[in-house]
Amino acid sequence: MNLSEMRELLAARGIRLTKSLGQNFLHDTNQLRRIIAAAELEKTDRVLEIGPGLGPLTALLLQNAGEVLAIEKDARLVECLRDRFLNPQSVIRNPQFELLHADALEFLKNEPRDWTDWKLVANLPYSVASTILVELAQLLERPERMIATLQLEVAWRLMARAGDEDYGVLTLLLQLSYELRDWFKIPAGCFFPAPDVDSACVVLIRRTQPLLLESQRAIFVQIVKRAFSQRRKKMLKLLREDWPAEKLAGAFAALKISPQERAENVSLEKFAALTVKLFS
Repeated sequence: MNLSEMRELLAARGIRLTKSLGQNFLHDTNQLRRIIAAAELEKTDRVLEIGPGLGPLTALLLQNAGEVLAIEKDARLVECLRDRFLNPQSVIRNPQFELLHADALEFLKNEPRDWTDWKLVANLPYSVASTILVELAQLLERPERMIATLQLEVAWRLMARAGDEDYGVLTLLLQLSYELRDWFKIPAGCFFPAPDVDSACVVLIRRTQPLLLESQRAIFVQIVKRAFSQRRKKMLKLLREDWPAEKLAGAFAALKISPQERAENVSLEKFAALTVKLFS
């Protein structure tokens, strides 16, 4: 589906896109193909797509994957997708295609599934992109990989390392479970309507060797959120709100973390090691 076809379909159905839902549809064929290539799809793959919109990416997923589950919040777009892909006369059909009219975040929270052999491949709505990625990353049965198009500034945060300006809570919550394999920038002009910012597609691969036990994850999240709650304050002082000073001092000394250190300079590995110390 190219740009002119998108415009015609929206006009014919009288659909005015809603900015609050982050409705910026990727129409550039080259960028769509790059996303599909990054997903390394096979006919046995199961794919979750969130925010399919008018279905330009959906069409390629149906051609290259086995099972596709698409979740769309806008009822008007759901009807467009049904007409395009579920109509008996549709050119592109896949018997393993499931289309849900739902809020993706609510679905993920209230309809638990085993996603371990699934791939997320999606042009995520900007307004909820980071929240959706965190929700999936914190699941016990999380997807094998996540290929997501999102705002460039969010991508920088996902890719950051200790000491970087963009390093923070989002970085750590995603990197605990996933490693960045690749990324590429997508200019605003590749979307309709064109957003005010550039975008990027990131390729996140689930870690084969977990840094922590699943039982320790909640403590890790608590530590990270507390440590970054006031970025200018020393990490040790902030953590004293939740843990005894003596225990913290011992853990910091054992891990060679300076009592004067701030959270933005502490690596993922050190946060994981600190979690183990405070968990025991």
